Amino acid sequence: MSFYIGIDLGTSAVKMIIINENGEILKTVSREYPLSFPHPNWSEQEPEDWWNAVKDGLKELTQGFDKNEIKGIGTGGQMHGLVMLDENGGVLRPAVLWNDTRTGRETDYLNTVIGKEKLQKLTGNIAFAGFTAPKILWVKENEPEVFKRCKKICLPKDYINYRLTGVFATDVSDASGTLYFDVEKRTWSAEMLEILGIDESFLPKVYESAEIIGKTDLQGLSCNVTAGAGDNAAAAIGTNTVNEGQCNISLGTSGTVFIPTERYVKTENPALHSFCHANGKYHLMGCILSAASCNKWLNETVFKSEYNVGIGEKNDLYFLPYLSGERCPHNDGDVKGAFIGITHATTREDMQRAVFEGISFAIKDCIELCPEKINKATVCGGGTKSREWMQILADILGIELSVIQNEGPAYGGALLAAGITRKPNIEYSLKPDAAYAEIYNKKYNKFKALYPALKSFYKE
Repeated sequence: MSFYIGIDLGTSAVKMIIINENGEILKTVSREYPLSFPHPNWSEQEPEDWWNAVKDGLKELTQGFDKNEIKGIGTGGQMHGLVMLDENGGVLRPAVLWNDTRTGRETDYLNTVIGKEKLQKLTGNIAFAGFTAPKILWVKENEPEVFKRCKKICLPKDYINYRLTGVFATDVSDASGTLYFDVEKRTWSAEMLEILGIDESFLPKVYESAEIIGKTDLQGLSCNVTAGAGDNAAAAIGTNTVNEGQCNISLGTSGTVFIPTERYVKTENPALHSFCHANGKYHLMGCILSAASCNKWLNETVFKSEYNVGIGEKNDLYFLPYLSGERCPHNDGDVKGAFIGITHATTREDMQRAVFEGISFAIKDCIELCPEKINKATVCGGGTKSREWMQILADILGIELSVIQNEGPAYGGALLAAGITRKPNIEYSLKPDAAYAEIYNKKYNKFKALYPALKSFYKE
């Protein structure tokens, strides 16, 4: 029997699993690490914390298994993060994460001075504050000594692969979110590197996600390590969202709408990302920066208790889920979250419903941008734990949803390492309630009017 390890380097923790050659999950281990917000709009982590968590977690994960039978490791992880290394591979500063929105000026420069049309031509996408390219410009401007000492630039999960193997590598799906990668041609964009002022020698070699980049001997292992994938593409492998006509919605810390395509698609609305998939093809993706994390904030920070209450009846309370700014469709790092319509009669249950609805409306914003009509979708992630929320999501989107419970990007990484595919186990399916369709359509139209009304307030 052969075994394979999947690693998901998340924002709050690393999750690791072992599967057998049939794709069955045998063991799961996780390790948390700190997340730092040193200034408003900043979000950082120490790469050494990631590595220590991986090392410690792998030690526990592999206990009870014959290490000679562990044949491969595949990684998935948070995208867009900037990891800067010196000539010896030492970390120069904390990693700047995907939900860091300090780069408003640099994002505006790329989209207006360089121009959205040119960016799309060179990379397939426009600039967003969370992408890696604006972060490089920010360091270049604000920390010139760090930039001067930098000799290697990589993404979070690629740093883990580097420590596992000593090989400096990335994969096409994760590289797609940097804004200096030509998605259509699946290679670094020389012109974008010139715009950023970095040499291609700074960057890792690009592989397809299932390709082997090297071997590791960590914790007594002797196994291959594949290039892996960005978290959303890895999760799509885990949910078997690989064919045109499929759609997967992920409700984790952030929220995504993931649509596989057979070939590269230049999107009419650049708020929708066009990226390489981990299966050698492509995909479209809409991303909201705060999804299940909004529910976590409401219950743990505001009410200081776990979610254990019902939800209120439908009402005119609105929630804007922009706790970390917003990416799709607004591309606005300055906007903040808000409750609209609170009265003396507003209850905790009403606020709970409004949060579920607000996140679902933001997902609908992404669905509305898709070039083809979406009729059904699978859903994965922590948000699926609430069946009430899943029914609200189905009602708001007006489509059938099939809820999948799996281990997300870690499972996809393990499948990539094993070189196998597996159909997901559907826990349950929900159809939209037609009686609520008109109610939610009207409420969605009001929801869409709130961002334009508040945009200038936050800019000032």
